[in-house]
Amino acid sequence: MSSSRVVRLPRSGAALLWLLAALVAAGSLLPLVYLGVRAAGAPSAAWDSLLSARTGITLLRTLGLAAAVTLASLALALPLAWLTVATDLPLRRFWAVTTSLPLVIPSYIGAYLFVAALGPRGLLQQALEPRFGITRLPSIYGFPGALVVLTLFTYPYLLLLLRAALQQRDPALEAAARSLGLEPWAVFRRVTLPQLRPALVAGSLLVALYVLRDFGAVSLLRYDTLTRVIYVQYRSAFDRNSAALLALLLALVAGLVLGLERGAERRRYHRSGGQNSRWATRVRLGRWRWPALAFCAAVTLAGLVMPAAILAGWLLRGLAAGERLPEAGAALAGSFAGAGLAALATLLAALPLALIGARREGPAARWLLRLAWTGHALPGIVVALGLVFFGLRYVRPLYQSLPMLVAAYVILFLPLAVGALRAALQRVPPNLEEAARLLGRRPAGAFGAVTLPLIRPGLAAGLALVFLTAMKELPATLILSPIGFETLSMRVWSAVSEAFFARAALPALLLILLSSVPMALLGLREEAA
Repeated sequence: MSSSRVVRLPRSGAALLWLLAALVAAGSLLPLVYLGVRAAGAPSAAWDSLLSARTGITLLRTLGLAAAVTLASLALALPLAWLTVATDLPLRRFWAVTTSLPLVIPSYIGAYLFVAALGPRGLLQQALEPRFGITRLPSIYGFPGALVVLTLFTYPYLLLLLRAALQQRDPALEAAARSLGLEPWAVFRRVTLPQLRPALVAGSLLVALYVLRDFGAVSLLRYDTLTRVIYVQYRSAFDRNSAALLALLLALVAGLVLGLERGAERRRYHRSGGQNSRWATRVRLGRWRWPALAFCAAVTLAGLVMPAAILAGWLLRGLAAGERLPEAGAALAGSFAGAGLAALATLLAALPLALIGARREGPAARWLLRLAWTGHALPGIVVALGLVFFGLRYVRPLYQSLPMLVAAYVILFLPLAVGALRAALQRVPPNLEEAARLLGRRPAGAFGAVTLPLIRPGLAAGLALVFLTAMKELPATLILSPIGFETLSMRVWSAVSEAFFARAALPALLLILLSSVPMALLGLREEAA
Protein backbone atom coordinates (compact mmCIF):
# COMPACT_ATOMS: atom_id res chain seq x y z
CA MET A 1 0.00 0.00 0.00
CA SER A 2 1.41 3.38 -0.89
CA SER A 3 0.24 6.94 -0.88
CA SER A 4 -0.88 7.99 -4.33
CA ARG A 5 0.48 11.12 -5.92
CA VAL A 6 -1.40 13.76 -7.84
CA VAL A 7 -1.99 12.91 -11.48
CA ARG A 8 -1.60 15.83 -13.88
CA LEU A 9 -4.55 15.74 -16.23
CA PRO A 10 -3.82 16.45 -19.91
CA ARG A 11 -4.51 20.08 -20.85
CA SER A 12 -6.77 19.02 -23.71
CA GLY A 13 -9.25 17.41 -21.35
CA ALA A 14 -8.62 19.17 -18.05
CA ALA A 15 -10.57 22.34 -18.90
CA LEU A 16 -13.61 20.38 -20.09
CA LEU A 17 -13.49 18.13 -17.03
CA TRP A 18 -13.35 21.09 -14.65
CA LEU A 19 -16.18 22.80 -16.52
CA LEU A 20 -18.44 19.75 -16.33
CA ALA A 21 -17.66 19.25 -12.64
CA ALA A 22 -18.36 22.92 -11.92
CA LEU A 23 -21.71 22.75 -13.72
CA VAL A 24 -22.75 19.67 -11.74
CA ALA A 25 -21.71 21.30 -8.46
CA ALA A 26 -23.59 24.47 -9.41
CA GLY A 27 -26.71 22.42 -10.06
CA SER A 28 -26.40 20.98 -6.57
CA LEU A 29 -26.52 24.52 -5.19
CA LEU A 30 -29.95 25.34 -6.64
CA PRO A 31 -31.80 24.39 -3.43
CA LEU A 32 -29.43 26.59 -1.40
CA VAL A 33 -30.06 29.53 -3.73
CA TYR A 34 -33.80 29.03 -3.23
CA LEU A 35 -33.31 28.94 0.53
CA GLY A 36 -31.24 32.11 0.35
CA VAL A 37 -33.99 33.92 -1.57
CA ARG A 38 -36.58 32.80 0.98
CA ALA A 39 -34.35 33.68 3.93
CA ALA A 40 -33.65 37.15 2.53
CA GLY A 41 -37.38 37.91 2.67
CA ALA A 42 -37.90 36.44 6.13
CA PRO A 43 -39.44 38.81 8.69
CA SER A 44 -37.78 39.51 12.02
CA ALA A 45 -40.13 37.06 13.74
CA ALA A 46 -38.69 34.22 11.67
CA TRP A 47 -35.15 35.17 12.69
CA ASP A 48 -36.23 35.36 16.33
CA SER A 49 -37.67 31.86 16.01
CA LEU A 50 -34.40 30.60 14.50
CA LEU A 51 -32.43 31.98 17.45
CA SER A 52 -34.87 30.71 20.07
CA ALA A 53 -34.11 28.11 22.72
CA ARG A 54 -36.59 25.75 21.11
CA THR A 55 -34.58 25.71 17.88
CA GLY A 56 -31.42 25.09 19.89
CA ILE A 57 -33.01 22.10 21.60
CA THR A 58 -34.20 20.72 18.24
CA LEU A 59 -30.69 21.14 16.85
CA LEU A 60 -29.18 19.23 19.77
CA ARG A 61 -31.76 16.47 19.38
CA THR A 62 -30.92 16.21 15.68
CA LEU A 63 -27.17 16.07 16.28
CA GLY A 64 -27.59 13.58 19.11
CA LEU A 65 -29.67 11.24 16.97
CA ALA A 66 -27.22 11.48 14.05
CA ALA A 67 -24.24 10.73 16.30
CA ALA A 68 -25.99 7.85 18.07
CA VAL A 69 -27.18 6.21 14.83
CA THR A 70 -23.72 6.55 13.29
CA LEU A 71 -22.03 4.90 16.27
CA ALA A 72 -24.65 2.16 16.45
CA SER A 73 -24.35 1.53 12.70
CA LEU A 74 -20.58 1.24 13.07
CA ALA A 75 -21.05 -1.25 15.91
CA LEU A 76 -23.13 -3.43 13.56
CA ALA A 77 -21.34 -2.87 10.24
CA LEU A 78 -17.71 -3.34 11.24
CA PRO A 79 -18.07 -6.83 12.77
CA LEU A 80 -20.48 -7.90 9.99
CA ALA A 81 -18.05 -6.78 7.30
CA TRP A 82 -15.12 -8.54 8.99
CA LEU A 83 -17.10 -11.75 9.56
CA THR A 84 -18.39 -11.97 5.98
CA VAL A 85 -15.07 -11.14 4.30
CA ALA A 86 -12.13 -12.13 6.49
CA THR A 87 -13.27 -15.19 8.46
CA ASP A 88 -14.38 -18.77 7.90
CA LEU A 89 -17.98 -17.93 8.89
CA PRO A 90 -20.35 -20.63 7.58
CA LEU A 91 -22.61 -19.42 4.72
CA ARG A 92 -20.55 -16.28 4.31
CA ARG A 93 -22.05 -15.39 0.91
CA PHE A 94 -25.60 -15.81 2.24
CA TRP A 95 -24.95 -13.53 5.23
CA ALA A 96 -23.12 -11.03 3.03
CA VAL A 97 -26.28 -10.58 0.97
CA THR A 98 -28.94 -10.77 3.68
CA THR A 99 -27.20 -8.35 6.06
CA SER A 100 -27.02 -5.78 3.23
CA LEU A 101 -30.68 -6.04 2.21
CA PRO A 102 -32.21 -3.88 5.01
CA LEU A 103 -30.93 -0.93 2.98
CA VAL A 104 -33.74 -1.51 0.46
CA ILE A 105 -36.48 -0.95 3.07
CA PRO A 106 -37.52 2.73 3.24
CA SER A 107 -37.22 4.19 6.71
CA TYR A 108 -40.87 5.24 6.77
CA ILE A 109 -41.98 1.68 5.99
CA GLY A 110 -39.58 0.33 8.60
CA ALA A 111 -40.96 2.74 11.20
CA TYR A 112 -44.56 1.72 10.44
CA LEU A 113 -43.67 -1.94 10.74
CA PHE A 114 -41.80 -1.55 14.02
CA VAL A 115 -44.67 0.41 15.52
CA ALA A 116 -47.06 -2.30 14.34
CA ALA A 117 -44.88 -5.04 15.83
CA LEU A 118 -43.41 -3.49 18.98
CA GLY A 119 -45.72 -0.58 19.76
CA PRO A 120 -47.66 -0.33 23.01
CA ARG A 121 -50.59 -2.18 21.38
CA GLY A 122 -48.64 -3.94 18.68
CA LEU A 123 -48.42 -7.54 17.49
CA LEU A 124 -45.98 -8.57 20.23
CA GLN A 125 -48.21 -7.23 22.99
CA GLN A 126 -51.24 -8.96 21.48
CA ALA A 127 -49.33 -12.25 21.49
CA LEU A 128 -48.10 -11.81 25.07
CA GLU A 129 -51.39 -10.68 26.66
CA PRO A 130 -53.29 -14.02 26.57
CA ARG A 131 -50.38 -15.97 28.11
CA PHE A 132 -48.73 -13.50 30.45
CA GLY A 133 -51.39 -10.84 31.02
CA ILE A 134 -49.22 -8.06 29.62
CA THR A 135 -51.60 -5.29 28.61
CA ARG A 136 -49.09 -2.69 27.45
CA LEU A 137 -45.46 -2.65 26.34
CA PRO A 138 -43.02 0.23 26.83
CA SER A 139 -43.43 2.96 24.23
CA ILE A 140 -41.22 2.70 21.16
CA TYR A 141 -41.82 6.34 20.27
CA GLY A 142 -39.21 9.05 20.68
CA PHE A 143 -35.44 8.72 20.68
CA PRO A 144 -35.18 4.95 21.39
CA GLY A 145 -37.45 4.01 18.50
CA ALA A 146 -35.81 6.44 16.09
CA LEU A 147 -32.37 5.12 17.07
CA VAL A 148 -33.32 1.47 16.53
CA VAL A 149 -35.20 1.98 13.26
CA LEU A 150 -32.69 4.31 11.62
CA THR A 151 -29.76 2.14 12.68
CA LEU A 152 -31.30 -1.02 11.24
CA PHE A 153 -32.02 0.58 7.88
CA THR A 154 -28.87 2.70 7.45
CA TYR A 155 -26.00 0.54 8.72
CA PRO A 156 -25.73 -1.18 5.27
CA TYR A 157 -24.27 2.06 3.89
CA LEU A 158 -21.29 1.47 6.16
CA LEU A 159 -21.34 -2.28 5.64
CA LEU A 160 -21.11 -2.07 1.85
CA LEU A 161 -18.17 0.31 1.92
CA LEU A 162 -16.35 -1.65 4.61
CA ARG A 163 -16.83 -4.92 2.75
CA ALA A 164 -15.44 -3.37 -0.42
CA ALA A 165 -12.45 -1.99 1.49
CA LEU A 166 -11.76 -5.34 3.16
CA GLN A 167 -11.95 -7.13 -0.18
CA GLN A 168 -9.47 -4.67 -1.68
CA ARG A 169 -6.99 -4.72 1.20
CA ASP A 170 -3.44 -5.89 0.56
CA PRO A 171 -3.08 -9.34 2.18
CA ALA A 172 0.71 -9.16 1.95
CA LEU A 173 0.75 -6.56 4.72
CA GLU A 174 -1.25 -8.82 7.05
CA ALA A 175 0.98 -11.78 6.21
CA ALA A 176 4.07 -9.71 7.01
CA ALA A 177 2.58 -8.60 10.33
CA ARG A 178 1.76 -12.19 11.30
CA SER A 179 5.28 -13.31 10.35
CA LEU A 180 6.60 -10.73 12.83
CA GLY A 181 4.65 -12.45 15.61
CA LEU A 182 1.62 -10.18 15.94
CA GLU A 183 -1.57 -11.74 17.28
CA PRO A 184 -4.73 -11.61 15.06
CA TRP A 185 -6.27 -8.74 17.06
CA ALA A 186 -3.04 -6.74 16.81
CA VAL A 187 -2.89 -7.39 13.05
CA PHE A 188 -6.44 -6.10 12.66
CA ARG A 189 -5.84 -3.03 14.83
CA ARG A 190 -2.44 -2.01 13.46
CA VAL A 191 -2.61 -3.17 9.82
CA THR A 192 -6.19 -3.80 8.65
CA LEU A 193 -8.03 -0.97 10.42
CA PRO A 194 -5.85 1.83 8.97
CA GLN A 195 -6.69 0.54 5.48
CA LEU A 196 -10.40 0.80 6.35
CA ARG A 197 -10.21 4.41 7.51
CA PRO A 198 -11.45 6.04 4.25
CA ALA A 199 -14.38 3.60 4.08
CA LEU A 200 -15.19 4.18 7.76
CA VAL A 201 -15.26 7.94 7.26
CA ALA A 202 -17.23 7.85 4.01
CA GLY A 203 -19.77 5.36 5.35
CA SER A 204 -20.21 7.23 8.61
CA LEU A 205 -20.74 10.40 6.60
CA LEU A 206 -23.48 8.76 4.53
CA VAL A 207 -25.24 7.48 7.65
CA ALA A 208 -25.02 10.82 9.46
CA LEU A 209 -26.34 12.77 6.48
CA TYR A 210 -29.16 10.27 5.97
CA VAL A 211 -30.26 10.79 9.58
CA LEU A 212 -30.01 14.57 9.25
CA ARG A 213 -32.38 14.56 6.25
CA ASP A 214 -34.72 11.73 7.26
CA PHE A 215 -38.36 12.70 7.56
CA GLY A 216 -40.47 9.54 7.48
CA ALA A 217 -39.06 7.61 10.44
CA VAL A 218 -38.74 10.55 12.84
CA SER A 219 -42.25 11.74 11.97
CA LEU A 220 -43.86 8.36 12.55
CA LEU A 221 -41.90 7.82 15.76
CA ARG A 222 -42.75 11.32 17.02
CA TYR A 223 -39.20 12.53 17.50
CA ASP A 224 -38.69 16.17 16.60
CA THR A 225 -35.64 16.85 14.45
CA LEU A 226 -34.91 19.77 12.15
CA THR A 227 -36.29 17.87 9.17
CA ARG A 228 -39.61 17.17 10.86
CA VAL A 229 -39.96 20.79 12.00
CA ILE A 230 -39.13 22.01 8.47
CA TYR A 231 -41.78 19.73 6.98
CA VAL A 232 -44.38 20.94 9.48
CA GLN A 233 -43.53 24.57 8.68
CA TYR A 234 -43.91 23.94 4.95
CA ARG A 235 -47.00 21.75 5.01
CA SER A 236 -48.99 22.82 8.06
CA ALA A 237 -48.03 26.36 9.00
CA PHE A 238 -47.41 27.49 5.39
CA ASP A 239 -44.45 29.48 6.77
CA ARG A 240 -41.83 28.99 4.07
CA ASN A 241 -39.58 31.78 5.33
CA SER A 242 -39.10 30.18 8.76
CA ALA A 243 -38.74 26.78 7.13
CA ALA A 244 -36.07 28.16 4.79
CA LEU A 245 -34.07 29.50 7.74
CA LEU A 246 -34.25 26.12 9.46
CA ALA A 247 -33.21 24.40 6.24
CA LEU A 248 -30.20 26.73 5.97
CA LEU A 249 -29.30 25.79 9.52
CA LEU A 250 -29.53 22.14 8.54
CA ALA A 251 -27.29 22.80 5.53
CA LEU A 252 -24.76 24.49 7.83
CA VAL A 253 -24.78 21.48 10.12
CA ALA A 254 -24.24 19.22 7.12
CA GLY A 255 -21.32 21.39 6.05
CA LEU A 256 -19.74 21.03 9.48
CA VAL A 257 -20.22 17.25 9.29
CA LEU A 258 -18.56 17.23 5.88
CA GLY A 259 -15.64 19.16 7.35
CA LEU A 260 -15.00 16.35 9.82
CA GLU A 261 -13.86 14.05 7.02
CA ARG A 262 -11.20 16.43 5.71
CA GLY A 263 -8.39 14.78 7.64
CA ALA A 264 -9.19 11.33 6.27
CA GLU A 265 -9.22 12.67 2.71
CA ARG A 266 -5.68 13.99 2.96
CA ARG A 267 -4.19 10.57 2.55
CA ARG A 268 -5.21 8.33 -0.32
CA TYR A 269 -4.32 4.74 -0.93
CA HIS A 270 -4.10 2.40 -3.86
CA ARG A 271 -3.00 -1.15 -4.15
CA SER A 272 0.68 -1.58 -4.87
CA GLY A 273 0.13 -4.79 -6.77
CA GLY A 274 -2.49 -7.09 -8.18
CA GLN A 275 -3.10 -9.20 -5.09
CA ASN A 276 -6.62 -10.17 -4.32
CA SER A 277 -7.96 -10.25 -0.78
CA ARG A 278 -9.30 -13.75 -1.26
CA TRP A 279 -5.68 -14.93 -1.19
CA ALA A 280 -5.45 -13.75 2.42
CA THR A 281 -5.63 -16.36 5.14
CA ARG A 282 -9.12 -16.39 6.61
CA VAL A 283 -9.34 -16.05 10.36
CA ARG A 284 -10.63 -19.22 12.01
CA LEU A 285 -13.45 -18.40 14.39
CA GLY A 286 -13.24 -21.61 16.37
CA ARG A 287 -15.55 -21.51 19.37
CA TRP A 288 -16.74 -18.03 18.33
CA ARG A 289 -18.39 -19.46 15.22
CA TRP A 290 -21.78 -19.97 16.86
CA PRO A 291 -21.97 -16.53 18.50
CA ALA A 292 -21.00 -15.03 15.12
CA LEU A 293 -23.78 -16.96 13.39
CA ALA A 294 -26.25 -15.85 16.06
CA PHE A 295 -25.19 -12.23 15.57
CA CYS A 296 -25.67 -12.37 11.79
CA ALA A 297 -29.00 -14.14 12.19
CA ALA A 298 -30.28 -11.62 14.75
CA VAL A 299 -29.44 -8.64 12.54
CA THR A 300 -31.06 -10.30 9.51
CA LEU A 301 -34.14 -11.21 11.54
CA ALA A 302 -34.64 -7.67 12.87
CA GLY A 303 -33.77 -5.76 9.71
CA LEU A 304 -35.19 -8.00 6.97
CA VAL A 305 -37.23 -11.04 8.03
CA MET A 306 -39.51 -9.31 10.54
CA PRO A 307 -40.47 -6.38 8.25
CA ALA A 308 -41.11 -8.71 5.30
CA ALA A 309 -43.15 -11.10 7.48
CA ILE A 310 -45.35 -8.29 8.80
CA LEU A 311 -46.01 -7.01 5.28
CA ALA A 312 -46.85 -10.52 4.09
CA GLY A 313 -49.19 -10.92 7.07
CA TRP A 314 -50.98 -7.67 6.22
CA LEU A 315 -51.36 -8.79 2.63
CA LEU A 316 -52.74 -12.24 3.50
CA ARG A 317 -55.08 -10.83 6.13
CA GLY A 318 -56.46 -8.33 3.63
CA LEU A 319 -56.98 -10.99 0.99
CA ALA A 320 -58.74 -13.23 3.50
CA ALA A 321 -61.06 -10.36 4.42
CA GLY A 322 -61.98 -9.81 0.77
CA GLU A 323 -59.88 -6.68 0.34
CA ARG A 324 -59.54 -5.74 -3.33
CA LEU A 325 -55.98 -4.86 -4.13
CA PRO A 326 -55.49 -2.17 -6.78
CA GLU A 327 -53.37 -2.80 -9.84
CA ALA A 328 -49.71 -2.01 -9.24
CA GLY A 329 -48.55 -2.05 -12.85
CA ALA A 330 -48.53 1.73 -13.35
CA ALA A 331 -46.73 2.33 -10.05
CA LEU A 332 -44.23 -0.40 -10.89
CA ALA A 333 -43.50 1.13 -14.31
CA GLY A 334 -43.18 4.60 -12.78
CA SER A 335 -40.71 3.39 -10.17
CA PHE A 336 -38.58 1.67 -12.81
CA ALA A 337 -38.63 4.69 -15.12
CA GLY A 338 -37.82 7.26 -12.45
CA ALA A 339 -35.16 5.21 -10.64
CA GLY A 340 -33.56 3.92 -13.84
CA LEU A 341 -33.25 7.36 -15.44
CA ALA A 342 -32.01 8.76 -12.13
CA ALA A 343 -29.29 6.10 -11.84
CA LEU A 344 -27.98 6.73 -15.36
CA ALA A 345 -28.12 10.53 -15.09
CA THR A 346 -26.51 10.55 -11.65
CA LEU A 347 -23.67 8.29 -12.77
CA LEU A 348 -22.91 10.55 -15.74
CA ALA A 349 -23.03 13.65 -13.55
CA ALA A 350 -20.79 12.02 -10.92
CA LEU A 351 -18.01 10.94 -13.28
CA PRO A 352 -16.25 14.32 -13.75
CA LEU A 353 -16.46 15.04 -10.02
CA ALA A 354 -15.09 11.61 -9.14
CA LEU A 355 -12.22 12.00 -11.62
CA ILE A 356 -11.22 15.36 -10.17
CA GLY A 357 -11.58 14.08 -6.61
CA ALA A 358 -9.40 11.04 -7.33
CA ARG A 359 -6.79 12.69 -9.58
CA ARG A 360 -6.42 16.18 -8.16
CA GLU A 361 -5.63 17.74 -4.81
CA GLY A 362 -6.10 21.28 -3.61
CA PRO A 363 -8.87 23.57 -2.34
CA ALA A 364 -10.75 23.75 -5.66
CA ALA A 365 -11.18 19.97 -5.90
CA ARG A 366 -12.18 19.68 -2.25
CA TRP A 367 -14.77 22.44 -2.53
CA LEU A 368 -16.32 20.96 -5.65
CA LEU A 369 -16.78 17.64 -3.87
CA ARG A 370 -18.29 19.27 -0.81
CA LEU A 371 -20.72 21.28 -2.89
CA ALA A 372 -21.84 18.05 -4.52
CA TRP A 373 -22.73 16.66 -1.08
CA THR A 374 -24.98 19.63 -0.27
CA GLY A 375 -28.20 18.28 -1.78
CA HIS A 376 -27.83 14.93 -0.04
CA ALA A 377 -27.96 16.66 3.34
CA LEU A 378 -31.16 18.59 2.64
CA PRO A 379 -34.66 17.13 3.06
CA GLY A 380 -36.28 16.00 -0.15
CA ILE A 381 -39.05 18.55 0.27
CA VAL A 382 -36.50 21.41 0.29
CA VAL A 383 -34.79 20.17 -2.88
CA ALA A 384 -38.18 19.69 -4.55
CA LEU A 385 -39.45 23.16 -3.65
CA GLY A 386 -36.17 24.66 -4.83
CA LEU A 387 -36.66 23.06 -8.24
CA VAL A 388 -40.32 24.17 -8.30
CA PHE A 389 -39.13 27.73 -7.65
CA PHE A 390 -36.65 27.67 -10.55
CA GLY A 391 -38.99 25.74 -12.81
CA LEU A 392 -41.83 28.23 -12.48
CA ARG A 393 -39.51 31.21 -12.96
CA TYR A 394 -37.03 30.11 -15.59
CA VAL A 395 -37.93 26.78 -17.23
CA ARG A 396 -41.70 26.61 -17.04
CA PRO A 397 -42.00 23.89 -19.74
CA LEU A 398 -40.08 21.52 -17.42
CA TYR A 399 -42.30 22.21 -14.42
CA GLN A 400 -43.94 19.03 -13.08
CA SER A 401 -42.21 16.87 -15.67
CA LEU A 402 -40.17 13.67 -15.45
CA PRO A 403 -36.86 15.48 -16.28
CA MET A 404 -37.38 17.77 -13.27
CA LEU A 405 -38.06 14.78 -11.02
CA VAL A 406 -34.90 13.10 -12.32
CA ALA A 407 -32.97 16.34 -11.66
CA ALA A 408 -34.14 16.23 -8.04
CA TYR A 409 -32.94 12.64 -7.74
CA VAL A 410 -29.54 13.63 -9.17
CA ILE A 411 -29.14 16.45 -6.62
CA LEU A 412 -30.24 14.23 -3.75
CA PHE A 413 -28.22 11.11 -4.58
CA LEU A 414 -25.16 12.46 -6.40
CA PRO A 415 -22.82 11.70 -3.45
CA LEU A 416 -23.72 8.00 -3.59
CA ALA A 417 -22.38 7.74 -7.14
CA VAL A 418 -19.42 10.07 -6.52
CA GLY A 419 -18.35 8.04 -3.50
CA ALA A 420 -18.52 4.72 -5.33
CA LEU A 421 -16.70 6.00 -8.43
CA ARG A 422 -14.07 7.92 -6.50
CA ALA A 423 -13.26 4.95 -4.29
CA ALA A 424 -12.87 2.76 -7.37
CA LEU A 425 -10.65 5.33 -9.13
CA GLN A 426 -8.41 5.73 -6.08
CA ARG A 427 -7.68 1.99 -6.13
CA VAL A 428 -6.38 2.18 -9.72
CA PRO A 429 -2.60 2.80 -9.80
CA PRO A 430 -2.16 6.10 -11.67
CA ASN A 431 0.87 4.88 -13.63
CA LEU A 432 -1.29 2.45 -15.65
CA GLU A 433 -3.14 5.19 -17.49
CA GLU A 434 0.05 7.23 -17.85
CA ALA A 435 1.75 4.23 -19.48
CA ALA A 436 -1.10 3.92 -21.98
CA ARG A 437 -0.72 7.58 -22.92
CA LEU A 438 3.04 7.15 -23.36
CA LEU A 439 2.27 4.32 -25.77
CA GLY A 440 0.27 6.68 -27.97
CA ARG A 441 -3.25 6.48 -26.56
CA ARG A 442 -5.25 9.66 -26.36
CA PRO A 443 -6.48 10.56 -22.84
CA ALA A 444 -10.03 9.39 -23.57
CA GLY A 445 -8.74 6.20 -25.19
CA ALA A 446 -6.40 5.49 -22.27
CA PHE A 447 -9.25 5.97 -19.82
CA GLY A 448 -11.58 3.71 -21.81
CA ALA A 449 -9.03 0.97 -22.40
CA VAL A 450 -7.30 0.89 -19.01
CA THR A 451 -9.24 2.67 -16.26
CA LEU A 452 -12.84 1.96 -17.22
CA PRO A 453 -12.57 -1.85 -17.02
CA LEU A 454 -10.90 -1.55 -13.61
CA ILE A 455 -13.65 0.65 -12.14
CA ARG A 456 -16.60 -1.43 -13.36
CA PRO A 457 -17.36 -2.61 -9.78
CA GLY A 458 -17.56 1.07 -8.75
CA LEU A 459 -19.85 1.82 -11.68
CA ALA A 460 -22.10 -1.09 -10.72
CA ALA A 461 -22.12 -0.04 -7.07
CA GLY A 462 -23.01 3.54 -7.96
CA LEU A 463 -25.82 2.47 -10.28
CA ALA A 464 -27.26 0.06 -7.72
CA LEU A 465 -27.10 2.51 -4.81
CA VAL A 466 -28.75 5.35 -6.72
CA PHE A 467 -31.39 3.06 -8.25
CA LEU A 468 -32.57 1.54 -4.99
CA THR A 469 -32.41 4.86 -3.11
CA ALA A 470 -34.42 6.64 -5.81
CA MET A 471 -36.97 3.82 -5.74
CA LYS A 472 -37.85 4.62 -2.14
CA GLU A 473 -37.57 8.44 -2.20
CA LEU A 474 -40.86 9.97 -1.07
CA PRO A 475 -41.08 13.76 -0.41
CA ALA A 476 -39.45 14.89 -3.68
CA THR A 477 -41.51 12.35 -5.63
CA LEU A 478 -44.78 13.54 -4.09
CA ILE A 479 -44.08 17.17 -5.01
CA LEU A 480 -42.42 16.87 -8.42
CA SER A 481 -44.09 13.85 -10.02
CA PRO A 482 -45.93 14.64 -13.28
CA ILE A 483 -49.71 14.45 -13.39
CA GLY A 484 -50.73 10.81 -13.68
CA PHE A 485 -47.25 9.59 -12.72
CA GLU A 486 -47.17 7.13 -9.82
CA THR A 487 -44.50 5.14 -8.00
CA LEU A 488 -44.58 2.32 -5.48
CA SER A 489 -43.41 4.63 -2.70
CA MET A 490 -46.30 7.04 -3.44
CA ARG A 491 -48.76 4.14 -3.41
CA VAL A 492 -47.43 2.90 -0.04
CA TRP A 493 -47.57 6.33 1.58
CA SER A 494 -51.09 7.01 0.33
CA ALA A 495 -52.43 3.67 1.59
CA VAL A 496 -50.75 3.77 4.99
CA SER A 497 -51.75 7.40 5.58
CA GLU A 498 -55.37 6.26 5.27
CA ALA A 499 -54.73 3.14 7.42
CA PHE A 500 -55.31 0.75 4.50
CA PHE A 501 -52.50 -1.59 5.54
CA ALA A 502 -53.46 -4.43 3.22
CA ARG A 503 -53.38 -2.08 0.24
CA ALA A 504 -49.98 -0.80 1.37
CA ALA A 505 -48.55 -4.31 1.76
CA LEU A 506 -48.45 -5.26 -1.92
CA PRO A 507 -46.59 -2.17 -3.24
CA ALA A 508 -44.31 -2.24 -0.19
CA LEU A 509 -43.38 -5.87 -0.83
CA LEU A 510 -42.85 -5.14 -4.52
CA LEU A 511 -40.66 -2.18 -3.61
CA ILE A 512 -38.53 -4.32 -1.31
CA LEU A 513 -38.31 -7.25 -3.74
CA LEU A 514 -37.38 -5.09 -6.74
CA SER A 515 -34.82 -3.11 -4.77
CA SER A 516 -33.36 -6.35 -3.44
CA VAL A 517 -32.38 -7.57 -6.91
CA PRO A 518 -29.63 -5.00 -7.62
CA MET A 519 -28.46 -5.17 -4.01
CA ALA A 520 -28.21 -8.98 -4.07
CA LEU A 521 -26.42 -8.94 -7.43
CA LEU A 522 -24.01 -6.33 -6.12
CA GLY A 523 -23.26 -8.43 -3.05
CA LEU A 524 -22.74 -11.60 -5.08
CA ARG A 525 -20.54 -9.75 -7.57
CA GLU A 526 -18.35 -8.41 -4.76
CA GLU A 527 -18.10 -11.86 -3.21
CA ALA A 528 -17.03 -13.42 -6.50
CA ALA A 529 -14.59 -10.62 -7.36
